[in-house]
Amino acid sequence: MENGGEASTITLLKEGCYTDFLADNFDVKTYTAQVIHHAVIAEQLAKLAQGISQLDKELHSQVVARHEDLLSQATGIESLEGVLQMMQTRISALQAAVDRIRTKIVDPYNKIVARITQLARLQMACDLLRRIIRILYLSKRLQGQLQGGSREITKAAQSLNELDYLSQGVDLSGIEVIENDLLLISRARLEVENQAKRLLEQGMEIQNPTQVGMALQVFYNLGSLSATIGSVVGGYRMTIHDNITRALDIKGLTQPTNTRGAPGRAVLPTPGNTAAFRAALWTNLEKLMDQICAACRQVQHLQKVLMKKRDPVTHVCFIDEIIKDGKPDILYTFWNDVTNTLSEELHRATEASSFLKQALEGEYPKLLQLYNELWRRLQQYSASLQGALTSSGGIDMSLDISAAETESQDLFTHEQQDYNPEQALKDSLQPYEAAYLSKSLSRLFDPINLVFPMGGRNPPSNDELDSIIKTISSELNVASVDPKLSLAVSKNAAKTVQLFCVKSEQLLCTQGEASQVIGPLTEGQRRNVTVVNSLYRLQQAIAKIISGSGSCPPVTAEAFSSSLEAVQVLMSSAVQPLLQSVSDSIEAIIITLHQEDFSGPLSCPGKPDVPCSLYMKEMQGFISRVMADYFRHFQCVDFIYESTEALAQRAIELFIRHTSLLRPLGEGGKMRLAADFAQMELAVAPLCRRVSDLGKPYRMLRSFRPLLFQNSELIASSPAVGDLIPYSTLLHFFFCRAPSELKSPHQRAEWSVARYSQWLDDHPSERDRLTLIRGALEAYVQSVRARQGKEFAPIYPIMLQLLQRAASSSQDIRA
Repeated sequence: MENGGEASTITLLKEGCYTDFLADNFDVKTYTAQVIHHAVIAEQLAKLAQGISQLDKELHSQVVARHEDLLSQATGIESLEGVLQMMQTRISALQAAVDRIRTKIVDPYNKIVARITQLARLQMACDLLRRIIRILYLSKRLQGQLQGGSREITKAAQSLNELDYLSQGVDLSGIEVIENDLLLISRARLEVENQAKRLLEQGMEIQNPTQVGMALQVFYNLGSLSATIGSVVGGYRMTIHDNITRALDIKGLTQPTNTRGAPGRAVLPTPGNTAAFRAALWTNLEKLMDQICAACRQVQHLQKVLMKKRDPVTHVCFIDEIIKDGKPDILYTFWNDVTNTLSEELHRATEASSFLKQALEGEYPKLLQLYNELWRRLQQYSASLQGALTSSGGIDMSLDISAAETESQDLFTHEQQDYNPEQALKDSLQPYEAAYLSKSLSRLFDPINLVFPMGGRNPPSNDELDSIIKTISSELNVASVDPKLSLAVSKNAAKTVQLFCVKSEQLLCTQGEASQVIGPLTEGQRRNVTVVNSLYRLQQAIAKIISGSGSCPPVTAEAFSSSLEAVQVLMSSAVQPLLQSVSDSIEAIIITLHQEDFSGPLSCPGKPDVPCSLYMKEMQGFISRVMADYFRHFQCVDFIYESTEALAQRAIELFIRHTSLLRPLGEGGKMRLAADFAQMELAVAPLCRRVSDLGKPYRMLRSFRPLLFQNSELIASSPAVGDLIPYSTLLHFFFCRAPSELKSPHQRAEWSVARYSQWLDDHPSERDRLTLIRGALEAYVQSVRARQGKEFAPIYPIMLQLLQRAASSSQDIRA
């Protein structure tokens, strides 16, 4: 029933005429105006009355249904009112207590604030009075110090510093008692500053560290040390800038020679006055270097005093005061500015005047010499300055000259270890160095290109070669003012030598006519001789320039080393075809000894012995002719002997090889070979200065000859075997004493003697040769066993024993 009435009420309220009353923005006036507008007032009133009646019924039903809850809520409200009333009573009591406390605190607080204000004012007055008293005292003392002159100037500065401290943070204007003193203090400060500046300037001019230190102490006491140093160094910097600009001023350089020129005409040196222009330029640059040196010396002296000077009270080093907060030291800044100014002004001046640019580029070594001389003077002064400060340490005790700081230091790199001041100075010359080196290389190449025209086939004459050598010598002498420049020019000169080698190589004859040794010199061989002689003269001239002239630094020899080696290689390649042809001819002659008969017995007593064999006569004649017809034209005697000595050594080795391979060998043949051994020394004598200089081959030739007549056992035990005479060579010689059944290695392999000799050249290892010989001995053993022989040849055990000793010796060498 209750749910039904509630539902009917909800349905009623959802009707269109009641929905307006549920809206949040319901307005009575608006609703009334709408009802009147539609002229349905009676109907609307009836609906409203019905709705009101329905709502009253619903409210009544709700009260009846929930009357217990409503009574409970009413009782709770009464309890809440009691609690609120009790809280109100307590709040009132608390407010009364706060009022009583306020009355007890406010009055004492106000009294305390008044006393604090009074105390602060008293303290300010006392502080001001103390300052005034101290100012009066210091002012009186300052007057006495000013009367003491420069001896009391540091104390006066200290008094002024204290007076400045007393004046900081307070307003002393209007205090009559110290007005006159304040005026005196301001005038005294100006006087002390001016006197200290004069003292600093005078001390730096005469390089007096005591005066400079005193002046710096004054400025330190005045608190203006950093600003004063900056001003002094800035003045030197501006002076240097003006001097550089004046020295490079093209108008100033040309003015003496153009004093009567028409107004408005371009200021350029005429061709006739170029010498005077350059003379004036170098005079200005020399003066400029003197001015830069003087300024740098003064700044060096200033920095050195700053590094040594310490305040006697705080013991603070003055240089630390200058470079604190990460600022660079004064000499580094000054030198950096000077080098940058030089670079900028040189660039500007040379861009404005081509004559100036040509003068600096053409005579760059002279400019570099001025720079080197400037740097040398600065370094010498730095060393002398160190000693001067050390010796003057007893004059000013505030100059710190402890052992740790009197060590040699580079003032330019103080706190700047990665800075190279000399390189920074020379960096301004890089454009002119590059231009000079380019022109120098061109001057070096020009005479070579002139004497080696395109398509030319003639080597340079002696006069042309002298011109090339003089050009190289001149360039090296001019560049000797500086090691780095000398190295760069030496590299250019080395390139010149390499170019000469390239041009000369193009003239060499490498075809068949270069190696012929049958007829007289061919045209190609003559050209090769001329090329080698010119290369030799150039090599000797360069070596003389390097070693004979003391002006060339050691780096010159290092730069020339590779190019001189190239000359030597080219000379070797030029004579190599001829040397190879001679070597081949000598070998061909030696091989012909196998065509002669050495198996005969001793000659009859009535028949004289032949001094030497036919092949030996032919070789002697050939070597003499070759040396006379071909090698005597070469001027490089030492070089030719170095090459022909190798030929002589090769000839001796071939001679011993083929005499050891010779078989059969009779007693008469031994006598002929002994004569040939003696004649062999005469045959190779033209190829060397002394036959004894040939070394091991010569000693082997001398040692092998007596073995011809010794028995096999004695030969095998000879001390020369193995050490001087190879085992393989001696084993070859033993084959000639063996029966024909014991074949030589080349006979077993069915090779010719020439082929076997080539094989020996291709296999220089003693191990390979012994292996081949072992094969020949093993083949002999097999042949004896095949025919069921009962004994071996007497020479076989000796050869086998020697072979085993050779094998063990080679194993010891490998171990």
